[in-house]
Amino acid sequence: MRTQICHGRVIGTVLGCTALVLAATGTAAAHPAHRVAPERQVLAAGDGWGSYSTGTTGGAAADAAHVRTVTTWDGFKAALAAGGDAPKIIKVRGTIDADGPSCDSFAADGWDFDSYLATYDPEVWGRTSNLDAEPADSPEGLRRASAARQDAYIKAFVPANTTIIGVGPDAGFKGASLQIKGVDNVIVRNLTFESPLDCFPQWDPTDTADGNWNSEYDSAVLYGATHIWMDHNTFTDGDHPDSTLPHYYGRIFEQHDGELDIVKGSDHVTASWNVFADHDKTILIGNSDSASTAAVDRGHLKVTLHHNLFSNLVERAPRVRFGQVDSYNNHFVAEEGFGYSYGIGLESQLVAQHNAFTLADGVKAGSILKKWSESSLTADDNWVNGVRTDLIAVHNAQIPAETLTAGAGWTPVLRTHVDRPQAVPHLVDRGAGAGRLR
Repeated sequence: MRTQICHGRVIGTVLGCTALVLAATGTAAAHPAHRVAPERQVLAAGDGWGSYSTGTTGGAAADAAHVRTVTTWDGFKAALAAGGDAPKIIKVRGTIDADGPSCDSFAADGWDFDSYLATYDPEVWGRTSNLDAEPADSPEGLRRASAARQDAYIKAFVPANTTIIGVGPDAGFKGASLQIKGVDNVIVRNLTFESPLDCFPQWDPTDTADGNWNSEYDSAVLYGATHIWMDHNTFTDGDHPDSTLPHYYGRIFEQHDGELDIVKGSDHVTASWNVFADHDKTILIGNSDSASTAAVDRGHLKVTLHHNLFSNLVERAPRVRFGQVDSYNNHFVAEEGFGYSYGIGLESQLVAQHNAFTLADGVKAGSILKKWSESSLTADDNWVNGVRTDLIAVHNAQIPAETLTAGAGWTPVLRTHVDRPQAVPHLVDRGAGAGRLR
């Protein structure tokens, strides 16, 4: 079959640039695992929102000059920068440590954490004013300068038409923040992401009645990005779970942000067969209720989540604003400390179907849903501890002050295969995550 290039992607000519894709070899992508090397595989037709319109092919069309294998953080950044938006494939071998430099190496001259604690102690500073107006030579100003140095080091910016794929079972990043910002057509597969640690969290005395430490750096963030496929990755806090973090001012010194955030008008995303584990704030889809954010997000944030494992999380799996989000055939394992799975936010249009939930003793089914704003959702054929459960009805019965209504207002059609929810725990637990790509 003759092929053509459309927006840097190799596609079939039968349906033109609206068709999903042939691989660079010209082989149809409907069953890529059998015919195409993993680094050349593309998102199959109909596989979630990422397959919409032009589809997601990443760097499948890369020539030999734009295929690289990297083993270091500097080498990875150089490979991303090479060739601009030309299709590229970057193979990651082993674990790349972006956490290598110590926090002290990022510290600005004069930075002193003990001075910071003494200056902004709520008993001294109070709880009515944040620190935004603090000058550059203040402890907060020096914190900002130190944070900027870490920011420049641990963020890696991914260009359009790129595939990043792990080679072997132990490929991934430690302490990195993947920035997929303002670009189209990116594939990220078979990688383990250990959450970055923010060396310089900011104290906000006005965040809740008790104040909070707020951190930066998601493991991966989609910011104004389109046609993205995140597949067979593992996201975890690894060696630094929240239980190991200290407390100051009576609050946890939070050094983690999200595992995967999808914000600022990002669109047409499929996240499949990933593991999200051992984390607090997991996936944020739409990051604000503000009018300016609504103007950017409304009509976008179309995301599909399927065959993912969400294990030992606190919240946001995901928390949704504005987007048409299709979540099906996922397995949720809730243990002690669980807050909620689905956060129903402003103008969200969540469809949650055919999922399985395994709840520990003491975790109530009504807490699977959390109402943040007045929005409706569709929640059908979900199973909790082996029993088919109406998530909306049980939520409303257990939390009557946060009544939710049924009906997301749309019906997903971009699904290649739907498994019985009773089979989901076995299928997902055995098949999801890095190192299990076939």
